Amino acid sequence: MTHAALFSYLRSHGLNQWARQLESASTRWLTGHGDYARWSAALEALPALENIRASFDSAAITLDAHCADSDALRQALRGLMPWRKGPYRFADVFIDCEWRSDFKWERVAPHLAALNGRRILDIGCGNGYHCWRALAQSPGFVLGIEPSVLFNLQFQAVQGYLQRSDIDMLPIGIEDIPADLDWFDTVFSMGVLYHRRSPLDHLYQLKGFLRSGGELCLETLVVEGGPGQVLLPRDRYARMRNVWFIPSSAELLLWLERCGFVNVRVVDESDTRLDEQRSTGWMQFESLRQSLDSDNPGLTVEGLPAPRRAVVIANKP
Repeated sequence: MTHAALFSYLRSHGLNQWARQLESASTRWLTGHGDYARWSAALEALPALENIRASFDSAAITLDAHCADSDALRQALRGLMPWRKGPYRFADVFIDCEWRSDFKWERVAPHLAALNGRRILDIGCGNGYHCWRALAQSPGFVLGIEPSVLFNLQFQAVQGYLQRSDIDMLPIGIEDIPADLDWFDTVFSMGVLYHRRSPLDHLYQLKGFLRSGGELCLETLVVEGGPGQVLLPRDRYARMRNVWFIPSSAELLLWLERCGFVNVRVVDESDTRLDEQRSTGWMQFESLRQSLDSDNPGLTVEGLPAPRRAVVIANKP
């Protein structure tokens, strides 16, 4: 894997120090994970595709191509399981991921400022599904960050075929981005806020990454209620250990305004449905259904309100 195009892009836009820091750290990325050798072998086993035509404007990220060995292609891609965000299609192999991430994109995309020419950052981007979807609008550059080794290798399964110079993904955390970068036009934070022990600090970080006038797209778990309503799970939430603060939408708006964002508005709020997150042949572990009360699907197995998500758009002054 190489990130030379990204490092060159950052340098050409005056971010020399950050480019040097990333390039120096890149020699230590990924390889420390215990499953790296197995996943890397699966990535290297991907067979050649011919006459590739990529599509980013439909539900599945699609590499329409000819593959001389579809069985080898399927086997290699299954070596990168579990696939959680998608769907994807490589030639005639369709990957039905746990999350129908296209549902979320359809809730988000109509409310975004036009992405053409913009510098985009996606925090906690999973395997990069929404980064690829953004390419349909011809942005200037898309950068996803995601600490998960497997998700990075799934991104590389696509990038290895396409070799695009206008998109990249790094196995880093939000702390590895300069705090007051003041540079990105659009920042996505989707499915991240409730995993942060200090949600206001996260919002301040996101604000610091944006240029003046830049746009934040925040998607997170919420509960019903008015200002002041916040759920703090005692232990797990929907079987997840690392869930902290789940505010109402009204309270979330106050948090954003308190952090200095303007034009703050909720553009969507909806319950997470069983057809959006579920077990599949490509993600065979338990999923949303097993996280809900079998007698009352309006509650989690812990007796808390079932997952409900809001999309908020805001701007940096």
